[in-house]
Amino acid sequence: MKDHKKVIYWLLTGCVLIFIMVIVGGITRLTHSGLSISNYKLISGTIPPMNETEWQEAFNLYKQYPEYQKLNTHFTLQDFKDIYFWEWLHRVIGRFIGVVFFIPFLYFLIRKQLTKSTIKKSVILLCLGGFQGFLGWYMVKSGLVDNPDVSHYRLAAHLTTAFITFAYTFWVALDLMFPNKKQINIKFRNLIRWGLAILLIQIIYGAFVAGLDAGFIHNHWPMMSEGKFMHPTVYIEQSPVYKNFIEGKSGVQFVHRSLAYIVVLFVFLIWRKSKKLSLTNFQTKGIHTLLIIVGIQFLLGVLTILLQVPVWLGVAHQVGAFFLLSAMTFTLHRFSK
Repeated sequence: MKDHKKVIYWLLTGCVLIFIMVIVGGITRLTHSGLSISNYKLISGTIPPMNETEWQEAFNLYKQYPEYQKLNTHFTLQDFKDIYFWEWLHRVIGRFIGVVFFIPFLYFLIRKQLTKSTIKKSVILLCLGGFQGFLGWYMVKSGLVDNPDVSHYRLAAHLTTAFITFAYTFWVALDLMFPNKKQINIKFRNLIRWGLAILLIQIIYGAFVAGLDAGFIHNHWPMMSEGKFMHPTVYIEQSPVYKNFIEGKSGVQFVHRSLAYIVVLFVFLIWRKSKKLSLTNFQTKGIHTLLIIVGIQFLLGVLTILLQVPVWLGVAHQVGAFFLLSAMTFTLHRFSK
């Protein structure tokens, strides 16, 4: 632990920054701010417009794209400034994360404070970060052509990569914090792995719901509509049928709701089966944390639907997913060889 203390702090700082970026990204999405900056400038784009003339130039550029022409023709310059802020902040944090990862990595590399294994993992992290930035640009690009909204597939790829980058960064830090791991039960470890896989699919569908604005319909629970839960006419809107569950608002929300029950079931099974095992203190804490967070996250999901996705609650639900992924990653790490 002592030899890797600075490296651990570096990695955990990266985790915190990714967490902040995901929160700001959620606000950016929920306030429909993501298409306010239509040109991508890696260096000069870090500085926002500094005077009224520059603001007017940025606003005039925004007016050339579909979001203004089809949705926001009523926007004033002040309205534009409001949405510009969140997108600008999101991009600046992304650049800052790149600096925080790359500069210390070079420092630790030169000072020979990284093991060969950690160097390889750090290179993977840098690649994930670069890919994440590319996906952000690729996502925004999809909303600048004809349809004034980003592709929900690209949004899901962008968000899921952020979650995976966080989880992997956290895992690398845990490798250094807990160099000695004890594998006690392969079947139990695999159960946690399945739970993690389903959670990642649920995160993808959460992004689908956000990308399609599918949370603004079927605002009932436990039924999706009054007196209806699985009535075919609620979901089948297009052909072929499978497209309703990846592109249809009703079908996507139905899958997201259904997966929520499955995630809860898996966490309950993990907790239940752990009762038969002899656990370390950290293993016990990981499983108990999982149980608590999945309950809170389920409640947040229900409230988000019932209240028709207020910004603060939508962000809280996304934060809940982040904490749930953290708890699942930590628990799996404690049971890995």
